[in-house]
Amino acid sequence: MSDGTPQSTHPIHDEANGIPIIGLCGGIGSGKSEVARVLEQLGCVVTYSDRDVQRALDTEEVRDTLRAWWGDRALDPQGHVNRPAVAEIVFADEAARRKLEQLLHPIADAMRKEQWQQARRTCGDSGIPAFVIDAPLLFEAGLNHACDVVLFVDVSRTIRLERLKRDRGWAPEQLELREKSQWPLDKKRNRSDHVIQNNADVTALRHDVEALFQQILHDYQHQSRPDSQ
Repeated sequence: MSDGTPQSTHPIHDEANGIPIIGLCGGIGSGKSEVARVLEQLGCVVTYSDRDVQRALDTEEVRDTLRAWWGDRALDPQGHVNRPAVAEIVFADEAARRKLEQLLHPIADAMRKEQWQQARRTCGDSGIPAFVIDAPLLFEAGLNHACDVVLFVDVSRTIRLERLKRDRGWAPEQLELREKSQWPLDKKRNRSDHVIQNNADVTALRHDVEALFQQILHDYQHQSRPDSQ
């Protein structure tokens, strides 16, 4: 990786069986999922970490654990995880946030592994050009070590704030609170292999992603050939 650490040292990398793994990262509201959808349309198998975490929060194991940690406030009246209440707890307490991540990340890894195995059974290795990990905490969770290449989705803060206000009803303070618990964007950008700009329209984004994807596949295939060493 471009951060100088050994590449592909995460255990889940072995599950790819020679299929390249692309990691997506970027700021909150940068449009990582838009890039992921383009890659999905190009045939990639995409795992969305946010969705996996939401699924993990719906499991009985996690519900019971959170209730044991934080009492009834961790659940809503229907017995489901009270996500706003849990978010309030973990973004105000770093130790609580780390404890929650240590609970959820292994479950999300298992879900990702299961999805990849299912895709390989269904499509065969030759039918999958790449696996993609869309993860807000790609670097923080160490998932960059599972990736052959990392893409950073870049967009101005102004546009991110506009999107978050429109899509989630967030005020700037809510973005700042969450970003305090993540790596600085400059650090993520500098440690990524490629940067995708997402300040324009969807057509321009798709064009840029398609071109970069072809470059990534070409580079990966070249590096994988014995005579390229």
